[in-house]
Amino acid sequence: MDKMKLRRELIEARTSLSPEQRRANATSIRETLLDQPWVQMAGLVACYWSTGSEPDTHGLVFALWKHGATVILPVHKEDDDLDWAVYDGPDTLARGRSGIMEPIDTRRGVDAIRTAALVIVPALAVDRRTGVRLGRGGGSYDRALARVGPNVPTVALLHEGELLEGIPAEPHDQAVRFAVTPSGLTRLM
Repeated sequence: MDKMKLRRELIEARTSLSPEQRRANATSIRETLLDQPWVQMAGLVACYWSTGSEPDTHGLVFALWKHGATVILPVHKEDDDLDWAVYDGPDTLARGRSGIMEPIDTRRGVDAIRTAALVIVPALAVDRRTGVRLGRGGGSYDRALARVGPNVPTVALLHEGELLEGIPAEPHDQAVRFAVTPSGLTRLM
């Protein structure tokens, strides 16, 4: 299976989802995550601000923040690595260099993710056997996930049909421990 071809197919399938379906997916994913005790107890959560056809995280980030978690969001650096800054409500975001909303708070450095009790990452698909995620190809989240401790829950958010078998993996590809789709939570490792 060719990664580029698979990415194109998955992005095409995502863009065909109706706005109503995307909203329903986001609600199901958010409720599933917020029902998990290990999510409820996480004091510091690394997440991302969704864009385009990704499963929407805006409500999730807000809910985590309102429930008392400190949420850090990525800030894309020039070298495509991820710096991190604290989300402190919807008015604390500004459009970043790649057009994605980013926190305006002080940058905490690429190693800030090491202190997170929960890490939520984007993915186009995840291999149900290995937990390897297929991203957009820049390697930003693989670098970030490589910094996460071995006992920290790492979670990819997916639409239905994106939990696959046989995703091609390269040595730098990082696995996640869980995937959440609108139909529920899947433990991968």
